[in-house]
Parts: sequence; structure tokens; C-alpha cells
Amino acid sequence: MSRIALISAMHEELAAVLARMPDEQKTVVAGREFWIGHWHGHEVVAVLSRIGKVAAATTATTLIERFGVSRMVFTGVAGGLAPHVNVGDVVVAREFIQHDMDASPLFPRYEVPLMGRARFPADLALTDALVAAAPVALDAMLASLPRHDWLGLDLAAARVHQGLIASGDRFVSQTAESQALQQALPEALAVEMECAAIAQVCYDYGVPLAAVRTISDRADDAAHVDFPRFIQTIASHYSVAVLDRLLAQLPA
Repeated sequence: MSRIALISAMHEELAAVLARMPDEQKTVVAGREFWIGHWHGHEVVAVLSRIGKVAAATTATTLIERFGVSRMVFTGVAGGLAPHVNVGDVVVAREFIQHDMDASPLFPRYEVPLMGRARFPADLALTDALVAAAPVALDAMLASLPRHDWLGLDLAAARVHQGLIASGDRFVSQTAESQALQQALPEALAVEMECAAIAQVCYDYGVPLAAVRTISDRADDAAHVDFPRFIQTIASHYSVAVLDRLLAQLPA
């Protein structure tokens, strides 16, 4: 039986995942809590990625080296970059890039030195399964989520996007920086702090990776929504709904 890693960005997401694993057992490695259990007949390892590229890479490497995972699925929140990506939408990654990687003039901007590439692909089959699961999970979650928990958002209009996700060791929260990223990387749909590092590790080891991010803000100066409430009432429920649907349809 293959072992799937479920990597969460937030404690609330991890708690929701663990609630679906009736037999989880904790193992502590590298100061991290890894939870081994089962979900829809799959053996899974659930863990927090921690924040930032180095922390995420350490988590991904440990999952491969210590726990022998054969696939990884990441869930979390992100800031929307592309103009058509709104708060409450979801982005499924097709590619990842480190927006703060710049070893020029020795190497082209964004290219990882000595690897000859700037972008790292998500696994095609696993991502296609995630794309199929996401809208069904979104509809199911909204049908059960009371309107007063929508936080004033038009979640009925929420869309699932596919494309490039940009990662960097900086929390993008200013309009000027967000606009600069949009101009430099016009294909990027969302910005966050972990996935491109995990993607590089998975590329090195040949481990399939898929990732889904719920848009919690527009990575600018505006306070669009109460972030803690968004994580607790919307993002964490959506993440676990997507994972539940994904694991239910993947062959064990």
C-alpha cells in the first residue's frame, strides 16, 4: 500500500484532517509532529508544513526519507495575484516558482542554480484528480455552511482556477509589492510561502505532488476579511472536504 502525505499550512486544517483519521498515531521527528493513520482505505501521514520555504522543504524531505511517502498533497491558503482570482476562490497548482529566487547575473532570474529550471510541475494525474474533486467538494461544503458563516463573501460565485503558484520567504501584503509580482509573473495566480520549495524536493526525489490553495486575501493593503475567522469557518472546512473527495476517488 502506498503512503500519502497530507500537508497542511494551518493548525485548523490539520485538526480537521485528524478528525477524519480514527486511528492516528503521533511520531515526532525534527521537532515536528507526524500523524500516521488511514482515510478512505489509504495510509496517510498528516503534518504541518510550518512557514517558509526552508521549513517546508525540511518537512517534505522528512516525509520522504523517514516515512517513505509516495505522493504528497498540500492544502492551505494564499493571496490572490491575478486580477480574476478573488477571495473565496480556490487555486489548484499546475506549476510552482520561487518568486524571490534571483542568482543573476550568474543564472537567469527565477532559475534554481545548477538545476536549469525555474518552474517545477505538479503531478499531472494527481492534479487532475484534485481538479475533479475541488468543485464537487466546494458545492457540498457550501450546501452545509450557514450563510452567516460566509463572512459577507459571495461564495456561491467562487471559482476553481488552475495554474502557476508563486512562493517566497516574504508575506506579501502591500499593494505595490503585489502589483510588482503581477507585472513580473503575469501567469501567477496566487502567492504563498511554501509550495515551490516542496515542489523542488519532490522533483529531486521523483515524488508526485499536488496542491490546492484557498484565496484568503488579495495580497495587498486591503483587509478583505477577518483572517482567523476565514481559516476557521471556510478554509479549513474546504480543505478537508477536498481531501475527503480526493481520497475517496483515488484507488487504494
